[in-house]
This record gives sequence, structure tokens and C-alpha cells, in this order.
Amino acid sequence: MDEPTLRKTVFDTLRRIAPEVTPADLEPAVPLRDQVDLDSMDWLNFLIALHDKLGVDIPESDYQKLVTLDDVMGYLKARCG
Repeated sequence: MDEPTLRKTVFDTLRRIAPEVTPADLEPAVPLRDQVDLDSMDWLNFLIALHDKLGVDIPESDYQKLVTLDDVMGYLKARCG
């Protein structure tokens, strides 16, 4: 999957959980949960939705690796081929 399509999928998924999110306002290197004010259930729902949309397994042991938008994008890019 190319990066623009992946980025759009991530933002569309995030907006379903936090409709107030404006992608242009997000800082790629700042913790995403802090920027969007996601609680742990919202964050889990976001990761599950990414799994469902992209078919990428995200084991619970990897959750701590996914902090910033850059982290999420890098993780998904490496697994979406």
C-alpha cells in the first residue's frame, strides 16, 4: 500500500473515533493520544479498527511501540507491504 493511501486510512480511522480530529493539526512526533485526547478504550478501538481495515496484526506486546503518528505510520508501512 502506498503511503498516501495508508495515511488516509489511518486518518479516516482516527476520525471515526475522534471526529474532531483535523489531520493538518496533528504533529507527527508528538504522542497521538495526547493530541487527540484518546482514553485507553478509544486507543484500543483505533488499533482494532486499523487491524480490521488493513489486515495487519497488532499484538498487544507492540502497543507500547505505537505512541506517535510517525510510530503508527512506520509500523503499518513495514507490515502492509
